[in-house]
Order: sequence, then structure tokens, then C-alpha cells
Amino acid sequence: MYEGVVQELIDELGRLPGIGPKSAQRIAFYLLQADDDQPRKLAQVLMEVKERVRFCEICYNVTEEERCNICRDARRSQTTICVVEESKDVQAIERTREFRGLYHVLGGAISPIEGIGPDNLRIKELMSRLADPNIVEVIIATDPNLEGEATATYLTRMLAPLGITVSRLASGLPVGGDLEYADEVTLGRAFEGRRVVK
Repeated sequence: MYEGVVQELIDELGRLPGIGPKSAQRIAFYLLQADDDQPRKLAQVLMEVKERVRFCEICYNVTEEERCNICRDARRSQTTICVVEESKDVQAIERTREFRGLYHVLGGAISPIEGIGPDNLRIKELMSRLADPNIVEVIIATDPNLEGEATATYLTRMLAPLGITVSRLASGLPVGGDLEYADEVTLGRAFEGRRVVK
């Protein structure tokens, strides 16, 4: 334990996701040794983000406008919505340049252990969007883990009566991976999603 404000800095950094105690300590000491401008700039950017960034009024992606650039883009297909857990997932899919439709960001996944149920996600807002008769397909792109699967199953049941095509991103073995290290769920998914080789 360090004294006073140094320990407070380490504790606050340690509250960030993916930052353990050692990483928090390393970042804290980096900031202590950095030029005065660097921590000041970091603090300024953090405050600007909190003041300027909001969620898109349509899809709930992060934006500085009322609507994000994807929802404002008239060239995007208005017939397909890809449902993701977080805004970072939108960016991951956009990097592939394979999807040209719209998105809906749920704001997480169903996780009873963490006290997150369907009412804590933006599922009602998704259902409102699906009242648009132009929407013909919903692609569920939640993470391939227990919470993502629970969310996908819940959404599939909710969307079934609407008569809209519901699809799920394929999942399976990663390129360069070894079969012996694949878990049962991943390997099972790879078998389900197998394709005929021509």
C-alpha cells in the first residue's frame, strides 16, 4: 500500500475493466513520471468524453451527435439490423466491411450472476424499431459465451412471432487454432456450421 493520493490513483485505475492491481500500479507510476502535460491532457480528454459523447437516439451506438454516422448514412441498407452487446462490437464488425445495414446496441448481455436481466438491456427499444415494416432481418451478433448465448436465445424467442428472419453469426474454430484446445461449445458450433466443400 502506498500513501494517500498515490494509492487513491492506483485504486481508481484498478476499478477500470481489464486493469488488475499490477497494471493499475504500473499506469499510476507511468503517469507520475510523465511530463505534466500528459496527465493533464488525459484528464482533459476524459472530461470532454463525459461532456460530449452520448448514445445515438436510434441505435444507441456512441456518438457526439443526436444520431451516429451509421444511422445518418442513407447508403446503408434499412432492411437489416445487427444486434450487438456494446459499441465496441459495432466497430469490430465495421472493420470487416461485410455488413452494410444498421445496428442496435443492447448495452450488455443477460447475466443473472451480475444482476442483469432483459429489462436492463435495450430490448424494448429494439422491439419498437422492429415495428418498421421495412425491417426484414435481424442478425444477432452477441458474444459466443454463456451470457451472449442466453441473450441470443431470449431475443430469438422474442422475435419469433414477428415474422422477421432472425439469424445468428456463425462461430467455430479460429484460424490457426488447434482442435485439441477448442472447448466443447466452440467445437460443437463448428460442427453445426460446417459447409460442403466443392
